[in-house]
Amino acid sequence: MKEKVMDAMQKFSKAMFVPVLILPIAGILIAVGNVFTNVRLIERFPFLDNPITIGFGSILSAALLPILTNLGIIFCVGIALGLAKKKKAEAAFTALLGYFVFLNAMNKFMSLREMLVPADALQGSGQALVLGIQVLDMGVFLGLILGVVTALIHNRFIDTTFSNAFQVYGGARFVFIVLIPVVVGLAILSTFVWPVVQTGIDSLGGVIQQTGNFGIYLYGTLERLLIPTGLHHLIYTPFLYTSLGGVAEVGGQVFEGARNIYFAEIADPAVSILSQSVIWDARGISKMFGLIGACLAMYHTAKPENKFKVKAILIPAVITSFIAGVTEPIEFSFMFVAPMLFVIHSGLSGLSMVALNIFGSRAIGPNGFIDFLLYNIPLGIEKTRWPIYLLVGVAFFFIYYFLFRFLITKMNLKTVGREDEGNETKLYSKKEYKEQQVTGSGGLATATTTSQDSISALITEGLGGGNNIKTIDNCYTRLRLQLKDPELVDETLLKEQTSAKGVIKNGENVHVVYGLSVPKVRENLEAYLGREGENE
Repeated sequence: MKEKVMDAMQKFSKAMFVPVLILPIAGILIAVGNVFTNVRLIERFPFLDNPITIGFGSILSAALLPILTNLGIIFCVGIALGLAKKKKAEAAFTALLGYFVFLNAMNKFMSLREMLVPADALQGSGQALVLGIQVLDMGVFLGLILGVVTALIHNRFIDTTFSNAFQVYGGARFVFIVLIPVVVGLAILSTFVWPVVQTGIDSLGGVIQQTGNFGIYLYGTLERLLIPTGLHHLIYTPFLYTSLGGVAEVGGQVFEGARNIYFAEIADPAVSILSQSVIWDARGISKMFGLIGACLAMYHTAKPENKFKVKAILIPAVITSFIAGVTEPIEFSFMFVAPMLFVIHSGLSGLSMVALNIFGSRAIGPNGFIDFLLYNIPLGIEKTRWPIYLLVGVAFFFIYYFLFRFLITKMNLKTVGREDEGNETKLYSKKEYKEQQVTGSGGLATATTTSQDSISALITEGLGGGNNIKTIDNCYTRLRLQLKDPELVDETLLKEQTSAKGVIKNGENVHVVYGLSVPKVRENLEAYLGREGENE
């Protein structure tokens, strides 16, 4: 039962990536639009004071802000797409239809029960206009629920076929036929259940807000601590996109979730100081500063004969973490060889958010320095207090450095470059990686084969062979697989000969961390195994 629950959560977490990875693009472009409409910037740079740039910025922000107020439909389609085992496009289309059916069914049932409040009394009533239809305000949760329900029905009935005159009603059409009564029943049931659920969510959000810095610390710590399980997305997503992360009225519209509020506020020139709720998206200190200090500590404590190799390994990982906010290559370098360091890193990540709250900074850098520049600098010091963010970051660089260095030397932790004699460093330099592409293992990778096929062959061998691989997928940094027999996985081969940063096994689910290159790794592996199009 535990494995089944974990498997379901892993799949749901993976599916969350479909909508979640798209939303920051909207946020960045809203920030760009704000650059051209920011009053202070226009005063400082008079050339921006013209109808072309101001109009462009206004149109860009106005065009993208509705994405934040319609997250339900985005998550509904995205979750269904991510959870569907086959014919994903048809699953997404069916989810869209189901979303419309739900809205109209709930509206009609509420109308029959005389539950609908007047249009001018929506605020604070628990009801909202969604795509112009008045229903209970379920926000992102509606999209999550319908996305999961659609995917379950799709996976169960997509292969249903009929003969003779009824054959036209098979496949995706039959899925929609089954979905209609389920969604209508769910809409009716939700009118009774959701007000109770919403009360619980509001209470939980209130408890977290009332606990102040402790709530912030707990959030920040768990968001890092759950990385090995791949479930950390289930921690931060509700805070970023639901009422758990705060509710605020900006420009006459109500926004839920820390990131939604942040994006709305940066696009509104009338907002002079960003609200308290955006502290929940204050991630970035550990990515841009803390882990760099940890890497410097690992380099300084490495054995002298290994320093060159360690430097070649850690420098690319540091650049990736600082610029793009991808921390897993660094975290996996000490997560398993020195778990204590990972626990401390998680705690320090939460503590960095507390520090930003104490000193009143509302700056963010969720995906590294590029995000930091785009989100904060154009808004000015008064609105975000971004210099405080940098000062806190520098402080945590030294905290990480001295604490990691002390613990590594005091406890003789076997971090990168400190392995016992005979044990190779588990992360390889680019030069060694290329050499291994040629030498290979068991004659699989030779100079006469392409490098892509060589690595795919090694990955296949490390996963126990092609027949052992049930499904292939990926998220932002991980190759996510389901295997028939996880015990056949050769972690040493994957790490030493395919440049994997880490391997996580949880029942049949196996995650192999490759970093930002993982989409190409998956594509090459599918091509090598002849499985292109399996997930379409």
